Amino acid sequence: MKSELRVIMFDLDGTLFDTARAIVSAFRATFQQLQLPQPAEDELIRETIGLPLERAFAQLLSQEVDSRTVTDCVAEYQRQFQTLILPMAASLLFPGVAAGLQQLKGAGFHLAVTTNKFARSANSLLAAAGIAPLFDVVVCADQVTEKKPAPESGNKILDHYQVRAIDAVMVGDTTHDILMAHQVGCQVIAVDYGIQNRQVLAAAEPSIIVSSFAAVVDWCRHRDVSRTAAG
Repeated sequence: MKSELRVIMFDLDGTLFDTARAIVSAFRATFQQLQLPQPAEDELIRETIGLPLERAFAQLLSQEVDSRTVTDCVAEYQRQFQTLILPMAASLLFPGVAAGLQQLKGAGFHLAVTTNKFARSANSLLAAAGIAPLFDVVVCADQVTEKKPAPESGNKILDHYQVRAIDAVMVGDTTHDILMAHQVGCQVIAVDYGIQNRQVLAAAEPSIIVSSFAAVVDWCRHRDVSRTAAG
């Protein structure tokens, strides 16, 4: 079955945005504001990046995801996100992201985002960084029944464009992104400059692992043989 790469789906944190340090700060500010015990090591917080917020706080606090404490943490984190992270949005883009997205958009690819962030935070981050107009659709945690690594968000994007899974690729920095792509049935580019290292990513069997956003752009442009031949 012939395939033509038409849709590129991106994760946000650790893929487009280098938000790890800022996210840790926002988590710690949340714990401090609510007078809750804090993890001793930043790495414990970093390990939850990519999870839905309620699961991340439940894991860190050893609480149920639907507990009042977790609900309060999610609400407070969203306030801290607006204060601590949004003002830095443009500077948090990984090297080559802004130019690379423009290049892909100019080449005719459809660009989309699938993230476990809530819509308010995700769309605000994209807008603050000046790249929101490059994406046709952004599917967020509060717009699906099952979040990544479930395939629902990826399938929503395919339905939006009315394309087959083999005509799309997922780009992400965690095994959640890779596993989602496997369930959707599309290829997946793992980037090792984000949250998880190459060894962890390799265990989930992505199509390829790259170390820069420029390499993502190169792979997408050369993977689409029909476009390359025509251009």
